[in-house]
Amino acid sequence: MTAAPAGPGAPSTKPAPRNALDRFFSVTERGSTFGAEIRGGLVTFVTMAYIVILNPIILSSAPDVEGTTLAFPAVGAATALAAGVMTIAFGLVTRLPFGFAAGLGINAYLAFSVVGQVTWPEAMALVVVNGLVIVLLAATGLRKMIFDAVPLQLKLAITVGIGLFIAFIGFVNAGFVTTTGEASPPVGLGVGGSVATAPTLLFVITLVLTGILVALKVKGGLLIGLVTGTVLSVIAEAVWQLGAAADGNAGGWSLTVPTLSGSPFALPDLSLVGAIDFGFDLGRVSMVALVMIVFTLVFSNFFDAMGTMTGLAKEADLADEKGDFPRIKSALIVEGVGAVVGGATSSSSNTVFIESGAGIGEGARTGLANVVTGVMFLLAMFLTPLTSIVPTEIAAAALVIVGAMMMAQIAHIDLTDFGVLLPVFLTVTVMPLTFSIANGIGAGFISWVLIQTFSRRARTVSPLLWIVAAGFVIYFARGPIQALVGA
Repeated sequence: MTAAPAGPGAPSTKPAPRNALDRFFSVTERGSTFGAEIRGGLVTFVTMAYIVILNPIILSSAPDVEGTTLAFPAVGAATALAAGVMTIAFGLVTRLPFGFAAGLGINAYLAFSVVGQVTWPEAMALVVVNGLVIVLLAATGLRKMIFDAVPLQLKLAITVGIGLFIAFIGFVNAGFVTTTGEASPPVGLGVGGSVATAPTLLFVITLVLTGILVALKVKGGLLIGLVTGTVLSVIAEAVWQLGAAADGNAGGWSLTVPTLSGSPFALPDLSLVGAIDFGFDLGRVSMVALVMIVFTLVFSNFFDAMGTMTGLAKEADLADEKGDFPRIKSALIVEGVGAVVGGATSSSSNTVFIESGAGIGEGARTGLANVVTGVMFLLAMFLTPLTSIVPTEIAAAALVIVGAMMMAQIAHIDLTDFGVLLPVFLTVTVMPLTFSIANGIGAGFISWVLIQTFSRRARTVSPLLWIVAAGFVIYFARGPIQALVGA
């Protein structure tokens, strides 16, 4: 007997899952297909793969307080391992298509701020602590409460400030911006005010090419730009034998000489896995400084990840009108675990990547796409010799592009109110000018609290924000405070 058709107001009939895998990831239920998930996962990997090159360049370029640097191949392998493990784990636990890898803002903070005070193993131990704090905040529900306490304008300003900071690092690494050695101007263009070296010229070419690809919305535009710039660099080195700048050659490559030698394949160097040290030398760095480093790491991880996940969930039509999405608590907890894994592997804190939006645009709607992306990252571990030929000048172009992308968030800030404009301005400018993400966040928070309070808007300032601002006051005054207490 044929069943009667459902009448008006009857619940809609959803397509039945085709198998256990479909049921587990809710592929059919979310209107997706296995083909779309596989394509989406591959596209997400292509758009994120540059991190396997870029993260090692950032982390391996900075000596720590004892003069020790991280080996490029080891960082590359650890970056791919952590990204693969966390991307797969996030997909299996949350069933969401958000790829994971080492966050650019935090790795820059570690390389250019933190390791001037501690060793690399100690810095990665602080990243682990940061991750444990985030897991605790997420598990107790405090993470969302704190997120809601910070004004949207400051959240966006932090993203913009980090973007400018990353871009400035890129300009400096490329030799496009150099120190003059004079009081005024302290920095200048290239050599004597000109783009005078082949590596810097190749940076400009790569930057323009990558910018065009991104503007045309070419999937994997960043990766294509990096690969093209590297190929041109290998050719330039083979023709002109530029050599390394460290050898006294002003026109040479600043860090990595792009030459081909040996096999592009090798077993991954996992020597950095577990290379962390919680035995901090308090005679070299104060407890106050350590606390503020962890605070800055938590804060950077905290807001960047929540904003990214909310945006991706909306893009995938998985978020409601409040921005909540399926398994949100699990997602926030796993994101904290990403920081723990990143620190434990010395690859820096792993977090959600906005580039996952490319895979979502390709049709990814479930964690199955993450499994595909994660497997590709694990395979990339065996290609670290190939990635080590990328010169700093070429990777610098990607830094500038990513910085520009982050700068776009300023369009969402209403700057007509000077009470908003000044804290935002301080947040955005202090970061690159002082070469410190922490300084920018602190300047923004303190100025926001004071201006809002003394312009008769004290009720709009959350008590949690007062606590954070007070912590930054201590951070900025830590030198005199340490002198007073004899630390």
